[in-house]
Amino acid sequence: MNKRVWAGLLLAAGLAAPAFGQTAAFKGKNGDWSVYANDAGAKKTCFAVAQPRSKKPKNVKRDPIYFYVSIWPKDKVANEISVKMGYPLKPGVDATIKIADKTFKLFTKGQGAYVEKAAVEKEVVAAMKAGAVMVVQGRSTRGTLTTDEYSLTGISKALEAASAACK
Repeated sequence: MNKRVWAGLLLAAGLAAPAFGQTAAFKGKNGDWSVYANDAGAKKTCFAVAQPRSKKPKNVKRDPIYFYVSIWPKDKVANEISVKMGYPLKPGVDATIKIADKTFKLFTKGQGAYVEKAAVEKEVVAAMKAGAVMVVQGRSTRGTLTTDEYSLTGISKALEAASAACK
């Protein structure tokens, strides 16, 4: 497993608690996206995070759901995508991100969904900056298909703020 994927797994373990059990500090809000930074220790991390504005089906019990775009400067990682889906995902079944007419596949592990290649992450972030709405779909271990809709309002400024917080 490469560093990018491992970092994403650690980050998606909980909101505002990146790696090493440190609590991330709230740095601000831009539109529907919040910015956090963990300045403690050798592994400084910063991220923009949002929760979905709508979740389907509505009757499915889920843990909190978060979409992260993370920066790990020491590891030279920028714009790492990870999604905490709020339920155990079906092994071997990809989740997807859809923005306008573009669809991106994410591999899944536990409750997380991740983009495997940095080049694809750049494409996702570019689509996020150009888009208005992002839809994330995943399938639970029980076979339930979920659809989460995120607003992309403020994502560009949130990513700028996260990058500035990590300098």
